[in-house]
Amino acid sequence: MSNSADQDPRRGLMLVISSPSGAGKTTLARMLMKEFDDVVLSVSATTREPRPNETDGIDYHFKSEADFRRMIAGREFLEWAKVFDRYYGTPRADTVAQLEAGNDVLFDVDWQGADALHDQMPNDCVSVFVLPPSIEALEDRLAAREGSTPDMVARRMRDAQAEILHWRRYDYCIVNDDLEEAYGKLRRILLVERTKRLREHKLEDHVRRLLGEL
Repeated sequence: MSNSADQDPRRGLMLVISSPSGAGKTTLARMLMKEFDDVVLSVSATTREPRPNETDGIDYHFKSEADFRRMIAGREFLEWAKVFDRYYGTPRADTVAQLEAGNDVLFDVDWQGADALHDQMPNDCVSVFVLPPSIEALEDRLAAREGSTPDMVARRMRDAQAEILHWRRYDYCIVNDDLEEAYGKLRRILLVERTKRLREHKLEDHVRRLLGEL
């Protein structure tokens, strides 16, 4: 599904989704992109080496550390962070180009990334936090992941507490107890947010025309 050609153009939005690991944000994001072809995933820049199955410009924008630092100095990132001696960031120009083309940009980030994106572009950001139905359910989901170990589960459960503490920072919260129901809520959020006044390009011209007819 996408904007049809006869619809008024709109400015896209930044849909920021966060959750503890295992709560289901990645699955929900994939479902949204499968249904809406004008929802695109933000492509981050990174200084880590590409893996064998990764393509530059699709999975990540792979950068040297010198280039990444130059982009930081030039304020070319909406947000960036250093994780285990590797840099990761969201290029501003890519996001702005997608928004102006009428596409919605999907971000899978933690609460700190969500805060940074909102600070940079508050009128474009819509944030959603995905909560698990219970701590027991979250732990079971993490334990069921391929390659999971007790130490990994314990670490992710500690991280989950830190993430959940920030749920009030978000515009919307969804409890992912039933996947289809949770997706329905996320879908409705997207459709409602698309109709906001700031995203309707032709409203100014329409109102001027109305006033001129009085």
